[in-house]
Amino acid sequence: MILRDPVFGLVSFESDEERIIRKLVDTAEVQRLRRVRQLGVASLAFPGAEHTRFAHAIGAAFVMKQLIARLRSIQGDLPFWQRLTSDRARDALAAAMLHDTGHGPLSHLFEDAIGQMPHHETWTERIILDPSTEVHRALVSEDASMPARVAALVRGEHPLPYLANAVSGTFDVDRCDYLLRDAHATGVRYGVFDLDWLLRSLRMMPTDETSAPGLAIDGAKGLPAIEAFLIARLFMFQQVYLHKATRSAEWMIRAVLARAAKRLSEGATLPGVPQGIEQAARGGDVTLAHYLDLDDGVLTVAMHAWESCDDAQLGDLTQRVRARKLHKTLELFGDQSTAAGRERCLSIARDLAQAKGFDPELHVGIDVASDTPFPEGPEPMVVFAKGPPRRLSEVSFLLSRLVGQTLSRTRLLFVPELRDEIVSAIASE
Repeated sequence: MILRDPVFGLVSFESDEERIIRKLVDTAEVQRLRRVRQLGVASLAFPGAEHTRFAHAIGAAFVMKQLIARLRSIQGDLPFWQRLTSDRARDALAAAMLHDTGHGPLSHLFEDAIGQMPHHETWTERIILDPSTEVHRALVSEDASMPARVAALVRGEHPLPYLANAVSGTFDVDRCDYLLRDAHATGVRYGVFDLDWLLRSLRMMPTDETSAPGLAIDGAKGLPAIEAFLIARLFMFQQVYLHKATRSAEWMIRAVLARAAKRLSEGATLPGVPQGIEQAARGGDVTLAHYLDLDDGVLTVAMHAWESCDDAQLGDLTQRVRARKLHKTLELFGDQSTAAGRERCLSIARDLAQAKGFDPELHVGIDVASDTPFPEGPEPMVVFAKGPPRRLSEVSFLLSRLVGQTLSRTRLLFVPELRDEIVSAIASE
């Protein structure tokens, strides 16, 4: 299988161990990812951000292919049981391809809005392990125990730490692809880093034959590459993932879904409700088949139907989303961004909204978004020709200042009609 990719150019999966990718691509569950956008509603801020989870799955599998080649070039001194065998490589390729199959519509916001809905990681595991899925049957056609091994890898579990971390870790194939792909699609350059050099800089951690090795970075060559990778992720959150228009649209859609779910749980009827959403809202178990019926198009059609429902406020909010009449935002700083400050500002805005005839729950809100790009805890290690391996934050001037730091944005959201009054009231608060 040979594909053309806007990020990596020519992408091929032609070897015997790569045939699992060719099998998985044609499954219904993987093809469904063509109908789920990678960045949800980010195209409202970045018009080119229409790429899908399917494209990302292909990219992650290709990065895994490149990583496997690098691992094999540096595993010569390892005992056989620690090496990347063909079976292990095949499992890793499948895990990279399938790691996002459980995502619901519009990326992460769907699972946050429907409180009774399991998270996408749970759905991914169900897709891999359920005998009714085409993904499961494709894996079993290779090896009856392959679904269990692939599910474990997606969870970041494997006897070889370097392989587990490649699927789910600080530096994994998921992040390597989505940073480059999202930067390309949005037209920004913040997410670009030197993937080829980063892979070339990987080394095996020194170990004995009784414990499996982890991966390390060559201190002489790889430090700038891993710094660029982590800084790129920070900048993408600052400029893309936490963009005010995207976050406003996401908040509005969450409010729409939460309102719809509440109405359904109370016994009301709404037009065009997908069965998966209705099951979750009414407290029932969502079947895998009904969950897999959900995608961006299905949710968009349902929300369009709700524009003319008998709940005027729900109809108004869905109309605003479709017309891109997004809530305005006011960023809060200092004391106003604390929990107590947020409540004061929200109370002021809701009182003004209610006085003007708007719904204080749907037309005003608070959005708090955060990310820790380099969390405290186990870190990638850096090895040198002389001396012991050292933690990345010990040897990097940049990352020593970033480790454990959280990027946070706190914004008050409100309908455009209230902008002047709310801004004035908050300024004098």
